[in-house]
Amino acid sequence: MENSKSIGVFDSGYGGLTVFKSIIKELPDYNYIYLGDNARAPYGDHPFEIVYQYTLECVEWLFAQGCSLVILACNTASAKALRSIQQKVLPVKYPNHRVLGVIRPTAEVIGNYTTSQTIGVLGTRGTVNSQSYPIEIAKFFPGVKVVQQSCPMLVPLIENNEHLTLGADHFVKKYLNELITQAPELDCILLACTHYPLLIPKFLAFLPDGIQLIAQGEIVASSLHKYLLNHPEIEGKLGRNVAPKFYTSGDATVFNSRASLFFEEDVASVQIKALD
Repeated sequence: MENSKSIGVFDSGYGGLTVFKSIIKELPDYNYIYLGDNARAPYGDHPFEIVYQYTLECVEWLFAQGCSLVILACNTASAKALRSIQQKVLPVKYPNHRVLGVIRPTAEVIGNYTTSQTIGVLGTRGTVNSQSYPIEIAKFFPGVKVVQQSCPMLVPLIENNEHLTLGADHFVKKYLNELITQAPELDCILLACTHYPLLIPKFLAFLPDGIQLIAQGEIVASSLHKYLLNHPEIEGKLGRNVAPKFYTSGDATVFNSRASLFFEEDVASVQIKALD
């Protein structure tokens, strides 16, 4: 099978491409398959059961393409579906497969970025309401205070290519102010949505001095590198030197035009007809 022995990278839409780009930069030689569930995006406001169902369908589709390792490059899917898939599905149906997310790798290192011991988190409603970041960060940095702010308007702005317009300024300033008001001493803000790196110029324009902005791409890529070094039984089975493949559950032409904003290269995707 041409797609066999690949690392699968999944997101509900386009944001995971920012993580995917960092992964390829860190680990360029492996074979990759990217799947965006654009027909059913965004996941951010869906209840747990729906996010879990959609995520599992996408993970199983990637397994069927020969991916034995899948990265959920989506904070909402990582928050609402990853643990259930790891604990309930893999041991029973796919004992030789692995699924990893973006929350734990970030939580393992994010405390190193703060000197005030206070971190702000910007994310979708689904990620924020799950409390996944405060819970996970507390495991590694129990003395760090975490405050969160949901940003429901940012993903629609980005996916409609309105994120660098003057109209986006209002929401960027609004969410930053609401976050910082909760803890004026914070000195580190995590962009806990893989879409948000496209808004970094806006965030930096309105961010007070002394606050560091952290995106996840390089963190996740570095964590994956370490994971493969520590698991040679998985790394040794991965194929190499085949160009990345891109799939979408939505319209391929639309995906290709929008994906280039996130991936910063031209993308040629294939539409899949079903995920079951």
